Amino acid sequence: MDPKIIIVLPAYNAAKTLDRTLAEIPPEYQKYIILVDDASTDNTVEMAKKYGLIVFEHPTNRGYGGNQKTCYHESLKLQADIVVMVHPDHQYDATMIPLLTRPLLNHEADAVFGSRMLGGRPLEGGMPYWKYFANVILTAMANIVFRRYLTEIHSGFRAYTRKYLETVRLDDNSDDFIFDAEIIAQGMANNLTFQEVPIVTRYFPEASSINFGRSVIYGFGILGVLTKYWLHKTGIIRFNQFRANKILPLEPAPKEAFT
Repeated sequence: MDPKIIIVLPAYNAAKTLDRTLAEIPPEYQKYIILVDDASTDNTVEMAKKYGLIVFEHPTNRGYGGNQKTCYHESLKLQADIVVMVHPDHQYDATMIPLLTRPLLNHEADAVFGSRMLGGRPLEGGMPYWKYFANVILTAMANIVFRRYLTEIHSGFRAYTRKYLETVRLDDNSDDFIFDAEIIAQGMANNLTFQEVPIVTRYFPEASSINFGRSVIYGFGILGVLTKYWLHKTGIIRFNQFRANKILPLEPAPKEAFT
């Protein structure tokens, strides 16, 4: 039996870009697509249902990290072997999904990240200079703390194995943007393996992006995650957040979920 690959779309006001994102997902990956709507104020949910996606709705906005938690929990209930996160704002090129999943299918890694830095053209894609330099500095600091090398820890284009998502404690992480750094730190703490593939991104008005003020808060949040990780690994303070999860049986998905 072929591994079940589920594409998850953490959505907030994505009605203007959802069709373009879906059009780029290769046909062989379109069988299982979940959209989690984080209390959008536009017609994202209506559009997603029109396209036949499995839709989960948050009655109130839970944040980017909270959205991902639902994405991954629901994917595991649906017996996913691999979960690919694609932002439905069309910022990431979904045609690259096969490149992202190949190392997981070949059992070469537990997680694969698309890297704008490895792609070599982040500024050409429209990334602001201040965001580029902050990205480089924070990633370099993470590499020092993790003692492993990644070219970028901030990408929102990622793929995880079931093993990865069942090992880490998803619900111990933030509901905000630093969730992305926390789930990496959890994988590092549990000796899970990573690969990266080069990607390019698009920056345009409809693409979601946090402003400078939120980015500063995010940057300090990353430093907080790295500090906690260092304290945990050195044994000064142990945090349950970085311990391996105890696998609990999940409530089975309804039989009609993907029919």
